[in-house]
Amino acid sequence: MRFACILENVEFFHVTMMCRLLEVSKAGFYAWCDRAPSKRSQGDASLAARIRFIHSSSRQTYGSPRVLAQLRREGFRVGKKRVARLMKAHGITVKIRRRYKATTNSKHKLPITANLLGRRFDVDAIAATNRVWAGDITYVWTLEGWLYLAVVLDLRSRRVVGWSMSQSMERGIVIDALQMALSRRRPGIGVLHHSDRGSQYASDDCRALLRKNGMTSSMSRKGNCWDNAVVESFNATIKTELIHRTAWKTREEARAAIYKYIETWYNSTRLHSTLGFRSPVEFEENESDKAA
Repeated sequence: MRFACILENVEFFHVTMMCRLLEVSKAGFYAWCDRAPSKRSQGDASLAARIRFIHSSSRQTYGSPRVLAQLRREGFRVGKKRVARLMKAHGITVKIRRRYKATTNSKHKLPITANLLGRRFDVDAIAATNRVWAGDITYVWTLEGWLYLAVVLDLRSRRVVGWSMSQSMERGIVIDALQMALSRRRPGIGVLHHSDRGSQYASDDCRALLRKNGMTSSMSRKGNCWDNAVVESFNATIKTELIHRTAWKTREEARAAIYKYIETWYNSTRLHSTLGFRSPVEFEENESDKAA
């Protein structure tokens, strides 16, 4: 029983300390562990199967921190070292492919607004949803050519509230994404909209749409991607978890996959570390429950 107790807690305490407290020898403990099949090995096999299922369900995108978070949500009492060890032993890893293209054209003479957001990205620094939104454009390679994706994120819940796709990077793509967000959320006046200083966001049409809806424009400083870090992080995530892992024949195939990723995975299911390992939808529902 004492050896079994030690085995159940090796992820949390040093073996030497537990052996000393329980007055057993380390040699005896390790000899007991070598007996096959051990309870530990059986537990590892069962846990590894669950880890593989969680990893597969995440589109093979979860690393050990999110796998651990999901296991604990399911009631498993397990340590991070054990999860990392089992993932490594069973070859459960994330693999990506990369292709790069620039999407920001800041060499224009259109009006630029100040950086009013000032990198205040922390969820707790934003009072509620529909107070601060951030937008950006990223790119998707298909065998038909490039497809561009514009998104609008709510910085309180990290939810993608608007998005648009086009084979052109003209201003229409960011306007369509913003109009989707406005139609879905109906935020009222006073929303701060942050973006880079690309020509799409500085265009007359985009600035007019912001004014019409009582929104204030904020833009990153020149050449400083960290000023829009939350959306940059989303772009990196969708590239890692979907875009760089897939070779689409057509733009329509890519559109369908990206739609599914945003609406049925990223917003509603994927665990976000900044939200306490909750999805954006779950986070917003919890906020609503507190306000009720």
